[in-house]
Amino acid sequence: MVYNTVLSVVQNRADAEELTQDVFVQVFRSISSFKGDARLSTWLYRIAVHKALDHERKKKARKRIALLNWFSNDELKEQPPDFHHPGIALEQKEEAALLFRLIRKLPEKQRLVFTLAKTEGLPVHEIAEVLEITTGAAESLLFRARNTLQQLVKKELEKR
Repeated sequence: MVYNTVLSVVQNRADAEELTQDVFVQVFRSISSFKGDARLSTWLYRIAVHKALDHERKKKARKRIALLNWFSNDELKEQPPDFHHPGIALEQKEEAALLFRLIRKLPEKQRLVFTLAKTEGLPVHEIAEVLEITTGAAESLLFRARNTLQQLVKKELEKR
């Protein structure tokens, strides 16, 4: 559950494995602070999402620095490989990679809500607890994520 959630956000197996370990280290260190106000799984999801988002933010900062270096050094940086999530059983890997590329284009909160709902199968009220937002906000984000994703898929299909 933790690994799949982190993997859905970071889309890199090695990073997801490392972050999953970090989540459980944090859980071990802070289990005494768990108040029981929410379910344990909600608490775990919250920690996993925060770790994954922190990692993504740091990665974006490193990319900006690399881009500046690229412009100054005229070095060609390699493109990241297509990502394939092991929990998604689509017939063609190309379609799965396209879907994850399009999901990656969603705004951060929409991407998280969509991923938790569709990949992890969490109900909207639990997503709201994990992200510490209202249920209405989670429903709205999921609705907007679906609409945005539909538009992105439509544009992609028009290109073909």
